[in-house]
Amino acid sequence: MATPASRDLDALIEEATVDCYDEAEQVAGFFACLEDELKLPFTTRLFGVDVSVEQIEQTEHDDIVAVCRRDNDTAAIRLVDLPLPTPLPEGAQWIAAWKKWQIGS
Repeated sequence: MATPASRDLDALIEEATVDCYDEAEQVAGFFACLEDELKLPFTTRLFGVDVSVEQIEQTEHDDIVAVCRRDNDTAAIRLVDLPLPTPLPEGAQWIAAWKKWQIGS
């Protein structure tokens, strides 16, 4: 899966945030799209070790985190900070759109 073009990300951002009145609703819109489109679990590398991204969660501070597991340990990593594997997991374009929206908002 190739990295989506900027205009494609803009279309995803519009899809996630259409009809949203404030930032909290926009975050909720992105979270709903990520839940629907991102195929979980997938494996990525954090700090040099493989971890399984098992779920995503919306925080009370209007952020989205990836819940990562290695053996019996779990950690929540902000989605904007999550390194993505190659090949990209199905639905990764939504993570790219989230990251672009976060930079611009």
